[in-house]
Amino acid sequence: MDRGLRMLLQGALLLLLALPSHGEDNMEDPPLPKGACAGWMAGIPGHPGHNGTPGRDGRDGTPGEKGEKGDPGLVGPKGDTGETGITGIEGPRGFPGTPGRKGEPGESAYVYRSAFSVGLERQVTVPNVPIRFTKIFYNQQNHYDGTTGKFLCNIPGLYYFSYHITVYLKDVKVSLYKNDKALLFTHDQFQDKNVDQASGSVLLYLEKGDQVWLQVYEGENHNGVYADNVNDSTFTGFLLYHNIVE
Repeated sequence: MDRGLRMLLQGALLLLLALPSHGEDNMEDPPLPKGACAGWMAGIPGHPGHNGTPGRDGRDGTPGEKGEKGDPGLVGPKGDTGETGITGIEGPRGFPGTPGRKGEPGESAYVYRSAFSVGLERQVTVPNVPIRFTKIFYNQQNHYDGTTGKFLCNIPGLYYFSYHITVYLKDVKVSLYKNDKALLFTHDQFQDKNVDQASGSVLLYLEKGDQVWLQVYEGENHNGVYADNVNDSTFTGFLLYHNIVE
């Protein structure tokens, strides 16, 4: 059956369905749509139309509620070093630290020593020559020579010399010499039947090889230097400072 005949049969069937039945002869026909022709016949439903164009965007909705806090993101790369800030004010003083360890023992400094102390053993002395003090109290370095009565400087520096003379029977004139030059003079007058004392002391800078001694000057009349078992005449000297500039 071709398409034209099928459509004709469908139209006839629809027309029969549209006719009123015998029970409906007296019923009025329903009003026709406005603008419709009388005796119209409904057509076959057409195919669905094409989709229309999308409509315009609607208005923005109201903001929703704040969501929950998300997980921390990954650590970003290290930034560039910033400029140095202004120096802050000095903070309060801290507590003392713990004491450090004891250091290693250092090298001991060499101690220069030169000293003597001697006395007169007998009364006999000779004027204008060094007095020979042969009674040795101290002469560990052997810088004093008892055979000559002279002290010989072995260590340059500053020295202290002193002497104590017992005076008896005659006046005394004694000088302290350095290299044949009298530097210190002592004069004591003897008082009849009395034992007297005379003394002197001095600081001298000596170079190595210098010599120091005591000597009676101005002859035998001033040679009252005396010593016995209860009276001493002594001569002492020692180094104070090594290599002091004069």
